[in-house]
Amino acid sequence: MQSSQTKYIFVTGGVMSGLGKGVTVASTAKLLSLAGYRVSCMKIDPYLNVDAGTMNPIQHGEVFVTDDGGECDMDLGTYERFLDHNMSKRENLTTGQVYLKVITEERKGKYLGSCVQIIPHITDEIKRLIREVGLQEKLDVLLIECGGTVGDIESLPFIEAFRQMAMEEKREDVFFIHVTLAPMLEPVGELKTKPTQHSVQELRRIGVQPDCVVVRSRGKLSQALKRKIALFTSIPENAVVSNPDVQVVYEVPQVLHDEGILDTIAARMKLKRKVNWGQWKRTVDSFRRNGRPVRIAMVGKYASLADSYISVNQALLHAAVQHHATPQVTWIEAEEFEDGGVGRLSDFDGIVIPQGFGKRGAEGKIRAADFAREKNIPFLGLCFGFQMATVAFARSVLGWEDANSTEIDPNTNHPVVDLLPEQKGVRELGATMRLGGHDINIDPGTAARKIYRSRVIRRRHRHRYEINPEMQMIFKKSGMVFSAHSDDGRRMEILEYPKNSFYMGTQYHPEYNSRPGKPEQIFSAFIAAALG
Repeated sequence: MQSSQTKYIFVTGGVMSGLGKGVTVASTAKLLSLAGYRVSCMKIDPYLNVDAGTMNPIQHGEVFVTDDGGECDMDLGTYERFLDHNMSKRENLTTGQVYLKVITEERKGKYLGSCVQIIPHITDEIKRLIREVGLQEKLDVLLIECGGTVGDIESLPFIEAFRQMAMEEKREDVFFIHVTLAPMLEPVGELKTKPTQHSVQELRRIGVQPDCVVVRSRGKLSQALKRKIALFTSIPENAVVSNPDVQVVYEVPQVLHDEGILDTIAARMKLKRKVNWGQWKRTVDSFRRNGRPVRIAMVGKYASLADSYISVNQALLHAAVQHHATPQVTWIEAEEFEDGGVGRLSDFDGIVIPQGFGKRGAEGKIRAADFAREKNIPFLGLCFGFQMATVAFARSVLGWEDANSTEIDPNTNHPVVDLLPEQKGVRELGATMRLGGHDINIDPGTAARKIYRSRVIRRRHRHRYEINPEMQMIFKKSGMVFSAHSDDGRRMEILEYPKNSFYMGTQYHPEYNSRPGKPEQIFSAFIAAALG
């Protein structure tokens, strides 16, 4: 049952969700990576969905797409941005995946004679999938984040699997980090440790003693509070790590390093602790500088939750920092523009219409795309935004008043956007879209070619509908250029309107490829245009 090479760091959370476990995991992984180890991260989501693909972003946050076609939790995007390497869909494990596998195997007769149970069958499958990631990727260290909070009934089988792995692996090959909250009690102005104490007690009750407690808080923990937490959680004082709020999320690796988290891990796991910061520190320093403000309107249908578009937000930040600017992003519900009011977009330096599905808000996005083109405001449409910009052009320039996507109006006489041919026989919704990375060929002499400086790029996709290929030449004659294609020229991937200073859209999702210090090129070009 033991692994031959990989060490495992299990990260659990307590008190409340949304504490920043994902950033803690990514930051710890970054430190180990900077120390010279081959590291990756794995996110466990205890929900029964097989993946995040059918979940509403307002409830769960962004659906992040991996290059190998996984529809995953947004934390995988955080891992990619910190570690600067592509994650795999196998690094997002759900209860749905585990139960589906065990039930399928039971139906095949794998467990003949056995009563199939949570322990050992479900926990054995969890352990197998975790070890498989470490072995297949030949990792030195794998960090495993368990979603939710300790005490949630959904996460109990996973934490039990962690406990079993701690017994089966060498003691120096397993480490437990527990992330908690020390809330600020405003009337008395002090941080309270009782929620942390209770959270650790709950974790210990189900068989896991943390080796380190990372405490999130508004301000830094005092030594007296660390001493108190150490006493009540039975860990050394130097294993209580303060993780206060920071201005820029990419500062967290330095914060954790200064708090000694790598020393604590290295001592137990027999690892070296010397970090070679290299370019990372210079990259983080660039985010601390206040630059010229650039006002961006994000016109979407999930605007009530910023995490719905976290990769887009980060891509805008990466690009703005490259241009010594500070993005000021305003999220606007597209439905606001369906009955007018689109003129307020004149107050912005640039307009982004991000991804989305369905009829709600579509007309508002079309109006916003039209307004950006007519007023020559830098515009970037992503996936559905790319499609709606095409519909807007067909209505306003080509004069096709009923032009639409068949996703929204199946009976339109001008199906500018239509279902992918291979999707017409698809009945199930989960994991059936055109997903993951595809090679894209960019035409010479176009704005896209100038931006990417390459004939071929690889980018990620998540869509069922495409620009109707039969209408490509009609658009070109009226000034709309589709400057990049994939799948042997069948799929249109980039649109540009050369009459404007910057008016572009992509069928793919460039935001998933953006990294701190390495902004995705079309975002960089968009910000440059917005800055004028």
